[in-house]
Amino acid sequence: MESDEVMLAVRLTTADRTLLRRLAHGHRGDVSEVVADALLDVLPFLLTGGTPQLADELRRFAPCAVTVWLPPELAELLPALADRMAELSGVRPGSPCEALGTAVRLWLRQDPARLAAGLRTLHHADVRTHHLHHRAQPVAA
Repeated sequence: MESDEVMLAVRLTTADRTLLRRLAHGHRGDVSEVVADALLDVLPFLLTGGTPQLADELRRFAPCAVTVWLPPELAELLPALADRMAELSGVRPGSPCEALGTAVRLWLRQDPARLAAGLRTLHHADVRTHHLHHRAQPVAA
């Protein structure tokens, strides 16, 4: 977390929270990084036309709050995203955080293998390098 990042609460379903954590673990990052990547991935789609599922996703009950940290440049986009979601769906997100949660949940509706592959591509992760760095080390007596 950078000191100038913005703390937000994202509401997710239990299944979404589990998938998000798995993606973060597999990406060797944290949940905030995956949420930022998700927003960057889904934002153009939402701003240019959205999806028929947008209104349903805005109404979906999401009982789990997950705290994330976003760069201020991304957080500043959330009010405009909320306005655009309202225009597209007729359902106004209650807050910019709700717009972010909806965007993340829509992103998570994709095939998990595709999401993981996208994160690897985005960050040029080399699985072989990861395994070399995490070999078992002898325990000192």
